Amino acid sequence: MELLYMFERLRTPLGDAFFSLITHLGEETLFIVFGLLIFWCLDKWEGYYLLSAGLSGTVINQFLKLWFRIPRPWVRDPNFTAVESALAQAGGYSFPSGHTQNAVAVFGGVVRWGGHKALRAVCAALCVLVPLSRLYLGVHTPADVGLSAVIALALVFGLYPVVRKAAGRPGALRPVLAAMTLLAAGFLAFVSLYPFPADTDAVNLAFGVKNAHVMLGCMLGLWLSHEADLRAGFDTRAPLAGQALKLVLGLALLLAIKSAGKAVLYPLLGAGGFADGLRYFLMVVFAGFLWPRTFPFWSRVGKKR
Repeated sequence: MELLYMFERLRTPLGDAFFSLITHLGEETLFIVFGLLIFWCLDKWEGYYLLSAGLSGTVINQFLKLWFRIPRPWVRDPNFTAVESALAQAGGYSFPSGHTQNAVAVFGGVVRWGGHKALRAVCAALCVLVPLSRLYLGVHTPADVGLSAVIALALVFGLYPVVRKAAGRPGALRPVLAAMTLLAAGFLAFVSLYPFPADTDAVNLAFGVKNAHVMLGCMLGLWLSHEADLRAGFDTRAPLAGQALKLVLGLALLLAIKSAGKAVLYPLLGAGGFADGLRYFLMVVFAGFLWPRTFPFWSRVGKKR
C-alpha cells in the first residue's frame, strides 16, 4: 500500500485525466476492436496470435480472481482513496488486474510479432503505461498488475513460435486452440462445482460464472472458425476504402448479433449461463469465418480501374 499512497500524494487533475484516458486502453472493448482490426484487415495470423493470448489470459485471470478473492485497495484500507472516475470500471475482485492482462497481451503481442518500428514503440510504451495507470488511479496493487503482466508476457512469448509456425503450416495451431478450449471448460467446471466459502461475494461469483460460459463459447467459436478457415481461407488485403467499410460494417453487425442474441436467447434459455456462451460462440463464428467470406467483395471496393 505504500506505493499506492505515494501515487495518491502525487495526483493532480492533469494526471487524473491522462491516466483515466490511458487506462481505457486495457478494456475488453478495445481488445476486441483492435484484435479484429488486425485479424480482418492486416494479418489474420497475427490476429489469431493476439486473440489467443488475450482470451487465454482472460480465463487465467478470472480463475485467479475467484480463487484468491482479494478485495480492492480501498476495501482493504478504508483510509485509502482511489480516483473517483475510475471506480465505475473497477468492480469485482482486485487480484490480478484484467486491464493489465489485456493491455500487455495485445500490445505486447504486437511488439513481439514485429512490423513498423514506430507502432512497436508505441505499443511497448502502452505495456508500461496501462499497468501504471491502474496503480496511479488506485484501483490495483503492485501485486495485481505485476502478476498479470507476467502471465500476459508468458503467453505472448510462449504462443509466438507456435503461431508463427502455423502461418506456414496452419494445422499447427490446432493443439493451441484445443488447449484453450479445455482451459475454458476447466474454468467453467471450477465455477460450477467448487464449494466457494459463504463469504464469497455473490455478485463477483455470478460475474465469474457468466465469464466462464462466455469464454468457453469464444474458445469453441475460434476453434471452429479456424477449422473452417483451413478449408476456405481468406485474404485480408483490400484498398483503404474497402478496409474501412469492412471493419465498420463488420463491427456493427457483430454488435447487432450480440444484442439480437440476448433478445432471442434469454427468453428461450434464461439470462446468462448457456445463453451467453451460445451468444458469444455465434459472434466469434461470425467474426472468424462468416464475415471473412465477404472479403473478396471488399477487396474490390475503392480499387482503381
